[in-house]
Amino acid sequence: MNVVKELEWRGLVHDVTPGTEEQLLKEKTKGYVGFDPTADSLHIGNLVPITLLVHLQKAGHQPIVLVGGATGMVGDPSGKSQERNLLDKDTLEHNIACQKKQLKKFLDFDKAENPALIVNNYDWFAEINFLDFIRDIGKHITVNYMTAKDSVKNRLENGMSFTEFSYQLVQGYDFYHLYKNMDCKLQMGGSDQWGNIVTGTELIRRMVGGTAFALTAPLVRKADGGKFGKTESGNVWLDPSRTSPYKFYQFWINSSDEDAENYVKVFTFRTQEEITALLEEHNKAPHARLLQKELAKDITIRVHSDEDYNRAIEASDLLFGKANKVSLERISEMDLLSIVEGIPGAELSKSEFAQGVGIIDVLSAKSGFLKSNGDARRALKENSISLNKEKVNDTYQVTESDLIYGKYLLLQRGKKNYFLLKAI
Repeated sequence: MNVVKELEWRGLVHDVTPGTEEQLLKEKTKGYVGFDPTADSLHIGNLVPITLLVHLQKAGHQPIVLVGGATGMVGDPSGKSQERNLLDKDTLEHNIACQKKQLKKFLDFDKAENPALIVNNYDWFAEINFLDFIRDIGKHITVNYMTAKDSVKNRLENGMSFTEFSYQLVQGYDFYHLYKNMDCKLQMGGSDQWGNIVTGTELIRRMVGGTAFALTAPLVRKADGGKFGKTESGNVWLDPSRTSPYKFYQFWINSSDEDAENYVKVFTFRTQEEITALLEEHNKAPHARLLQKELAKDITIRVHSDEDYNRAIEASDLLFGKANKVSLERISEMDLLSIVEGIPGAELSKSEFAQGVGIIDVLSAKSGFLKSNGDARRALKENSISLNKEKVNDTYQVTESDLIYGKYLLLQRGKKNYFLLKAI
């Protein structure tokens, strides 16, 4: 399999050093990607470099994940406009452990041949003396070479600490260390990492006369110019406690046609023939959003699970589909709050429900959902009121047993008028 050609048609090649394609066709090759451990979860922006490693492994090569336990204490200036907060060792160790767990969902670490490997650059930098480093390593890269990098030039006007200035040399040494000790000949990453990566290939050439290779993928952008992977609430995380499976699913299902066509190539592993057929089917009835549905299903199952995907579907149907009380009770509290985010609501003492309270009072006086008891009676007579997705009549008594998760009532009038009552 020609992995470079595979990545090219998927739009996953931005820059590549001469000879990379030939190297990967010639022999099994170890290639690595570095991950920044400044959070205890990866986000969907990290899916691009993860995908590069998955394709590398599928093509018969050996992927290496480098977690930056040492470089996380320094800070990478690439793509940033200001100094980054540095983290202590305990926080970094926690973040690395969490990220390792997530990476195992994508890469095969138990494969008989070419299993994925995880390394931490703290393991070698902890033993390196600063004076030895600047004497033995720093002398091979000139200041002129380092300041020519865009990641440095773009920061010089406003000032840049020596800590971040030195980052490319530290990352370059990572590549040299893996080349020398693990015969790793390829580094991959996002296009904003190109300068750092080729510093590594240059260091390998100057220190040991070796030839190493680099490949970067373009940074994913939305067709409308918006930043990929960002929502009003911030990053879309892979950790379900940070971004619920429902919200994760919604991010992909709400993609535009143009974005979905790009995403299905970049983020799924369907073949070119399968994707071509899917696009043809989608274009016959774009309103059915087949492409978005297949994209969201594929990625949600891979990042989370089949069960999480099915619950995301149920959650998506809650407000606008054929949901019922059973499906309402099946979704998580986090998903419920995600779904009702933005709809009006009110709070009420839980003690109000101890002896039961009439539905008319719940709809009007207790919640303010409807203007008056008379308005509530009319709506109930029209059979347009639902409590937790079930129709109720004017004699219904609401008790604590009706509270979802022991604290929520979802009131509904007609098809689209919702109200969340929270018992506290």
